[in-house]
Amino acid sequence: MFYSDKVVLITGSANGIGKIIAKEYCKKGATVILADIDQKNGIILEKEYKNLGFDAYFYKIDLSKSQEIIDMFKFIIDKYKKIHIIINNAGISKFKSLYELTIDEWDNIINVNLRSAFITSQEFAKYNKNTHYGRIVNIASTRHIMSEPNSEAYAASKGGIVSLTHALAISLSQENITVNCISPGWIQNNNYSELTNKDHKQHPSSRVGKPEDIARTCLFLTDEKNDFINGENIIIDGGMTKKMIYID
Repeated sequence: MFYSDKVVLITGSANGIGKIIAKEYCKKGATVILADIDQKNGIILEKEYKNLGFDAYFYKIDLSKSQEIIDMFKFIIDKYKKIHIIINNAGISKFKSLYELTIDEWDNIINVNLRSAFITSQEFAKYNKNTHYGRIVNIASTRHIMSEPNSEAYAASKGGIVSLTHALAISLSQENITVNCISPGWIQNNNYSELTNKDHKQHPSSRVGKPEDIARTCLFLTDEKNDFINGENIIIDGGMTKKMIYID
């Protein structure tokens, strides 16, 4: 899987899973646009990746604002003349009591996590129409099928992403664009060495997940040869959602 001729947009790529996804595409030779609201970390990453010889560019954006997304795509096409892959990774959460979560907070989570994925996909499809290759990967969560208390907005946004994925896959089926989804389980972004044996052993795979697990799946799904995987949601959780749990 080499991406030396590919332009890749990754939202929410200044931190966490998105940061590692971006690095892995850079290592494969792609031109990567780091789209994030976190300007401080975004600029640091751009410099870090360029110092490593990678082709990376940070673009500051508030994904809750539709016009900023539209403007970003115009910028990308003006600068690079093409775009091949988008990874809709950006996501925010607010685990707050059902009785206290405000409508504005609900709307912001839905707008950043779900609406932005629709708009980026819509703009991507416009610019990629009638080309031979395009890939969209949406990052959801296992929380679309299982929940803890006070997670309504986040769970709804991730459930929406899974449904959006198969809808887009069908709508774009004549455009040589595949649309797939990844639902991570427990992915530890930092301090991995501080996890306990109990943390790891509760997973059927005997370890907690790493951002690299998600990045490798993105690379696989966006490979030009993998055009027969379409509309799918791939759960990457070490087997946790397959495990029946009983309390003694």
